[in-house]
Amino acid sequence: MKFGHTLGEIVSAWTGTVAGAIVAGFDRLVSPRVLRLIEDDRGNFTIDATGSVAAPAAVDYVDGRLSGADLAPRFRGSRVELVLQPRRFLFRPLELPARAADFLDGIVRAQIDRLTPWSATDAVFGCSPPIPSAPDSITTVVAATTRKVAMSYVEAMSDFHPASVAICAGAGEHHLERIKVFEQKARGHLDADRLGRGLRVGLGLAAIAAVASAGVAAFMSDRLDAQQDELARKISQRRAIIRASSDGGTRSPAAALEQRKFAAPASVLVLDTLSQVLPDHTYVTELHLAGSKLQIAGITRDAPSLIPLIEQSAHFTRATFYAPTTRSPSDPGERFHIEARIEPKNAAQP
Repeated sequence: MKFGHTLGEIVSAWTGTVAGAIVAGFDRLVSPRVLRLIEDDRGNFTIDATGSVAAPAAVDYVDGRLSGADLAPRFRGSRVELVLQPRRFLFRPLELPARAADFLDGIVRAQIDRLTPWSATDAVFGCSPPIPSAPDSITTVVAATTRKVAMSYVEAMSDFHPASVAICAGAGEHHLERIKVFEQKARGHLDADRLGRGLRVGLGLAAIAAVASAGVAAFMSDRLDAQQDELARKISQRRAIIRASSDGGTRSPAAALEQRKFAAPASVLVLDTLSQVLPDHTYVTELHLAGSKLQIAGITRDAPSLIPLIEQSAHFTRATFYAPTTRSPSDPGERFHIEARIEPKNAAQP
């Protein structure tokens, strides 16, 4: 439980930092126009017309409401700075070591209940730029007021839908320039808190998706492993059947193939035997080999003498003429047609 709480704090701090950086970057890239309302002694406001925006002479503030001509189109989407009279703030000069300049806001927040009559949750405050007062010290002026006072002006501006509202303390006797004590993003504008919550939700959804993906990947991996094991088992069974068939004697496919190889006549041996049996004056023009039957045709000077020559070979038997022997004037000899039975002699050696 403690670990989960610590992890939640770490995630919240991280998303808050990222959201703040995104908002700061967005504000630098998309800077809204700035309108400055300066409070007069009567509690009303005058719009600072130093820019190009035409402004009414005054904006009335009565009973917590602002009124004036064309305020909504002027304030919508703008950054509004309300510069209040110094009498609405409590000013305290503060002297600090020079090294504290980078941590000024945190130091003042830690001491706000000592510098003002309000607590850190009830007060809003700001500091003027630090001024060196000694070789190793700086001086700043702290301006503070209650959060209730600041929020009353922010709520008065909310009807006009500005991008942001800043509350500033006007220049007084203790300082030479205005001091910003509070700023709030208006609704609809990019807000660091909302963005941080959105980042946390997105991070949670991403974590859920990652866990789901890991589960699906594990399931698919187990399924593929099971299919691979089943395939390996079938391959092993098939190999066992093949090995059993190979060891099964003459009835196995391998043995039958081996027997056929030695029982069938070899064409190369048939040709070699014919070349040795036939005399030099004999020329074979056709040769047909079908199973154990051999048919040859050609030209020779003495056709009848070929029959005994062929039968004398241990590879041929039953030699006979399967067509008449002819002789034409253009042939150098007799044209013969002989067939014989082949006796295979390429048996396997023991």
